Amino acid sequence: MIEIGAQVDLSHPAERVWRALTDRELLGRWFAEAEMVEGVPDRMLLHTAGLPGFEANVEVEVTDRQEPDLLVLACDEAGRLSELTCTVTATKQGCRLELREVSTHGAWSAEQHDPREQQLRQALTVRLPAILDWIAFQQVDLRRADGGMTAELPLIGVRGRAGHNPRRRRTLVAVVAGVVLVAGTAAWVTLPPDSKPAAAPAPTETASPTVTAGRTTVAPTATPSARPSRSTASATARPSRTPSAKPSRTPASAAPPPPPAPITARYETESDRLFGYTGEIVVGNPGGAPVADWAVVVTLAEGTTVDDVDGANWRQDKRVITFTGAAVAAGGSQTISFDVRDSRPNAREPESCTIGGQPCAGL
Repeated sequence: MIEIGAQVDLSHPAERVWRALTDRELLGRWFAEAEMVEGVPDRMLLHTAGLPGFEANVEVEVTDRQEPDLLVLACDEAGRLSELTCTVTATKQGCRLELREVSTHGAWSAEQHDPREQQLRQALTVRLPAILDWIAFQQVDLRRADGGMTAELPLIGVRGRAGHNPRRRRTLVAVVAGVVLVAGTAAWVTLPPDSKPAAAPAPTETASPTVTAGRTTVAPTATPSARPSRSTASATARPSRTPSAKPSRTPASAAPPPPPAPITARYETESDRLFGYTGEIVVGNPGGAPVADWAVVVTLAEGTTVDDVDGANWRQDKRVITFTGAAVAAGGSQTISFDVRDSRPNAREPESCTIGGQPCAGL
């Protein structure tokens, strides 16, 4: 008995993944073109001939169906029989999909086994997440201002086996916030100085002495003053006899450059899809002593969220994600992996990444 298996963690609900497994048109987008077998409601023909690891088309028949957790198919590839089991398990971030194919009659050659398994893994990790993101995008009602913001998409899949009561088809109702990013340009304008002359201060009356018959009298006369009059206190104040401090002759030395950051970080996009990506940050300590108090701050785009983090503690404040963790040993490193759901199609990285106020390398 030869077995081929693959699994993937998806940031989508189990119902959406079930739809991708059972909808004939969606199945053709991420795995292989499919068509119903006329007169047999539980059978489909997958056009796999020409795909790596496949020699002919595969006819499949549903033998067990437990929506949305389990789907078992009996497969016939030109007389070579196998059983394909699809298991969907709910997780905190979405669900886990596991596919396992076991041969029941005949066997795959060594030249078939590895390419067949690689084809299955690529379909699960690359094409299927893109299709699921596309389905989620289709559920966004861009006309929510016209009355309501929900979209109902019926589940269309293979029907149950004859003799079994068909289950009620579920309706997916999703409310997804759409984010429209608007870019603008601003120019700084320096205003010219005011060309109007300042108004001259009002003339003030000053005392002008007049000498008459051996005595002096003071008669007020109006004389214009170009400067505002000073207060009596300031006019009568005597200058201080205390000499002012002499400037130091010793030139001020230049401030020493800031010491290099005791810890570094490098960002890299591990994988990406239509509406999201998986980022990886390696925190390194090139110094000779452990560093305990470190924090990596990542700024995401508007409307972006983090689904899963491995290798660090984290908290999110709107668009800012802060990663912390245990002390990094001298000469050691710490790897942080985080999965991002980004509203921008084909986004590959966050807007910024810093550690200790210094930008992360690689971004």
